[in-house]
Amino acid sequence: MEIVRSHRQIAAAAAGGGGGDGGGRAGGLPTYRLAPQLEVRLEEFELFAIDRLGVLKGIADGLSRGKRPEEMEKLVNELWKARMRRQDPAETLNKDIISHFVLRLVYCRTEELRKWFLSMETTLFRYRFRLESHESQRMLMSEFQLPYKALPHLEFEAVKDKLSQVARSIGQSATVESVFFKVPFEEVPDLVASRRVFLSKGYAYVAMSQVVSLVVTQFRCNISKALVLTNRKWMATIKEEEKDRLTPIVEALSNAYFGPDYSQPKDAVEISLKDIDQLARTSFPLCMRHMLEKLRENHHLKHGGRMQFGLFLKGAGLKLEDALAFWRAEFSQKVGSERFDKEYAYSIRHNYGKEGKRTDYTPYSCQKIISATPGVGDHHGCPYRHFGEENLRAALNKMGVSGHPLEEIMDKVKNRHYQVLNLTVLASIGNLLNFDHLNHLKYEIHS
Repeated sequence: MEIVRSHRQIAAAAAGGGGGDGGGRAGGLPTYRLAPQLEVRLEEFELFAIDRLGVLKGIADGLSRGKRPEEMEKLVNELWKARMRRQDPAETLNKDIISHFVLRLVYCRTEELRKWFLSMETTLFRYRFRLESHESQRMLMSEFQLPYKALPHLEFEAVKDKLSQVARSIGQSATVESVFFKVPFEEVPDLVASRRVFLSKGYAYVAMSQVVSLVVTQFRCNISKALVLTNRKWMATIKEEEKDRLTPIVEALSNAYFGPDYSQPKDAVEISLKDIDQLARTSFPLCMRHMLEKLRENHHLKHGGRMQFGLFLKGAGLKLEDALAFWRAEFSQKVGSERFDKEYAYSIRHNYGKEGKRTDYTPYSCQKIISATPGVGDHHGCPYRHFGEENLRAALNKMGVSGHPLEEIMDKVKNRHYQVLNLTVLASIGNLLNFDHLNHLKYEIHS
């Protein structure tokens, strides 16, 4: 690797924005405020990004499986050690910074990519921050220029009993921490929503062990703004200037998948027409079950529904000939066989790579489905996000979900944990093993 300055100088400049030894301490947690001034060989440009992307994909997988915070902390630590850590802490920090900025370039290009990258990088930062010492955490607070000071002793004593009550209510020791920060409540929405802080006169009293929420809010804001600015630079100059060198790598990285390859025919589970209704009852996620019901009811789905459900069935193992027969049987009841063959059959063959560019399309990911914006008369998208509460409760009751499991699911919906819910729902009705049998569904949920 050819680098303009030494590893430690680069780390110091990019980790904390220059100045002071805290931002650039070897092995420390960078804030990624400034891009490093360096030269990197193309193969390392790509390899560093691939290693970091493996970490982010692993985090997405853990979240989709509904892992608890302590499990996620262990997972993040293991992923980081396996993919990012080097023998020299300065080299680890250097790789950390380079890979972040490469992926920032990769994931700045669309709203969907930005949302995914922002969410995964914020989660990674959150758990890495929690592994830092209190001293390092305070230094990071300083680097983010957070204007909060520890609560004075007299004010702490005045609210100590209230702080103790909050601690007991969330299952912590009644012994209150000695360091608290008084911040506007809107700065820590996650702590307020989960009732983990004492609120008084518009302020939240945040313990030292909870300052991760303050720092992560600022980190997320900084990265969000940076992604928008990077996108402008990409569109204005970089994409065209680097069309023969960096652009192909950047575009390929955004489509990379680091889990098992469930799209290969040799590993796919084949299903037939007669299997669809039984699998829908036992193994389909709610979005696909809903679209099948509407297709049976109306003998038609709009384009978004045909794409989402059609690629799902393809990924489940429905062969092209059976797919054509399935859609023709339904649509011909409304538009007739001749019109179906003229207007709809082509797009089904296209999805199977038999028309147009001959691209072999894979099922939509959960993130893509969640990000959809269905209009009037559409039935695609994610029911957990797009249904009203009454309709969602009715749909879940129809699946056999009720009582305490239903309330837990509705709580996750309110907290926008949409990707966890397919596994949660099917597990609650005892069909998780059947669900796992459809290999591509793992791909859909984990990607």
